[in-house]
Amino acid sequence: MAAPHGLMMTAPDQPESAAEHGGSVVLGFGERSERIAAGTAFVIGRGADLSIGDNPYVHRRFLEVAQRDGVWWLTNIGSALTASVSSAEGAAQSWLAPGQSMPLVFRTTAVMFTGGSTMYEFSLTLESPVYEEPAGWRGAGDAENAAELLSPMQRILLTALAEPLLRDGDAGSARMRTTDEVAARLGWTPEKLERRLGRLCDKLSRKGVRGLRRSADARLGDAQRSRLAEIAVGARFVTVVDLELLTAFATEDVDVPAA
Repeated sequence: MAAPHGLMMTAPDQPESAAEHGGSVVLGFGERSERIAAGTAFVIGRGADLSIGDNPYVHRRFLEVAQRDGVWWLTNIGSALTASVSSAEGAAQSWLAPGQSMPLVFRTTAVMFTGGSTMYEFSLTLESPVYEEPAGWRGAGDAENAAELLSPMQRILLTALAEPLLRDGDAGSARMRTTDEVAARLGWTPEKLERRLGRLCDKLSRKGVRGLRRSADARLGDAQRSRLAEIAVGARFVTVVDLELLTAFATEDVDVPAA
């Protein structure tokens, strides 16, 4: 999910040996499961093979899953939206911008994107994966890995931001919280939340995470907030386990260092 944040590429000509990695791919979106047969193409969008509803902020044709020379590719055929793509366990995480393609090499790939105030998540599971993740990898959500990157307070902040996805992600979509709602959940002012989100975006940007740079006036937009939530869930920086700590913090049942 090359480096974890550099997996995006344009589809090259595939060698003949790639054909051995054929087979179908199964798309999971909420309770829906769709088998995409080998040699075919499938489009996700507002009016496509997988219709995600009538959200006007989502392209009619946004993401395409297609097999070329035995290799399955995910392509962003939209013009504005981006998608966050990660391996199921968060071992690799990438950002798929308009016009870019990436091969589906893991057994299961998680895809997330935001349209307006709604966040969406679906999975793609290969019948014959090119690569198997090492047994024992627990993703960025592994306490030891996360501790190296996030402070306890930053972990709580990401959990509050991604809470709708963590609680309702099984439905395939969740409403993104406003800045005021996230601030209220944490018992902060919106200004305090903005400052802490800004510092977190700067920190992750320095680590090479794309899509988090602030504007010239240092303000954060909805795009950065949704990107943070997508990264938090996709790279397993936070999981449903962290919801308990968020609740304890929000009810003042736990003391967390301010760092």
